[in-house]
Amino acid sequence: MALLSLHRGYRRRGRRYPREEILTAALFLTPAVVILGAFVIYPIGSAAYLSLTEWSGFGTVQEFIGLDNYRRLLHDGEVGNSLLVTVLYGTGVTIGSCVTGLGLAILLDAPMRGRTIYRTIYFFPVVTSAVAVAVLWRDLLDPAGFVGAALERVGIDNPNWLGNRWLALTALTLVTVWKNLGFNAVLYLTALQAIPAGLYEAGRLDGASSYQLLRRITVPLLAPMTFFVSVQALVTSFQSFDLVYVLTNGGPLGGTDVLGMLTYRTSFRLGEFGYGASIAFVTLALVLGVTLVQWRVSGSGRSPLQ
Repeated sequence: MALLSLHRGYRRRGRRYPREEILTAALFLTPAVVILGAFVIYPIGSAAYLSLTEWSGFGTVQEFIGLDNYRRLLHDGEVGNSLLVTVLYGTGVTIGSCVTGLGLAILLDAPMRGRTIYRTIYFFPVVTSAVAVAVLWRDLLDPAGFVGAALERVGIDNPNWLGNRWLALTALTLVTVWKNLGFNAVLYLTALQAIPAGLYEAGRLDGASSYQLLRRITVPLLAPMTFFVSVQALVTSFQSFDLVYVLTNGGPLGGTDVLGMLTYRTSFRLGEFGYGASIAFVTLALVLGVTLVQWRVSGSGRSPLQ
């Protein structure tokens, strides 16, 4: 009888909440809902409507044209080039961020003198302005810069890093990975320290090598963090603008003209804000779609030991 009464009481509480609890919850949620609505939901809704109009950015008249902007996207060669560049850039940044972040985290997790100092040094680029980083690497990669001089000293001809479209895209990818290296390493380092040491001890007792421990224990248990790092790197690459704008300005010959650069140029230079908004929404859809695919492939939410 006691269990039956407890079950009935739980069901009643599950169906109806006291008025005081509802008012308290509403009171605490209202500021967050207002901020979210004013700075996230409303701008997204306004941009969605803007993508269905033709507007030069001046005046208040926005001519509604329906899906014409999205139909135009299908036949725009610049959009196709930017999409290809962004996919290649995002793929390189994602793979590079996961590999270098995990590798540096393993090194920083090992016992060494001055480990805290090393962690601080590697985190400096993360808190440095993207514009400052772009200016620094633009000077370093200049034909008369430090990188060229260092290569010539070892007998290697200095390539024109920012004058060739594929080398420029490679340089942009490496600079992006370098800038976020400390952040990714900290994420992986946090996850590494959460792995029970007993798992490694048991593996060593079974005769497992360091590579086998990495492959069978470390990498599977870090799968949720790898998923987060990859999504974060992908979103960063699709939203990239300031680093690209200062380092290469989308050139040469559109070799680094990512979708963020195309959106900016279309909206603020050409005055086609409606068309620019449609490009931005296509970018958003691509990020959401790729994230869902990553989520399904990586098996996020399942135990890595299953």
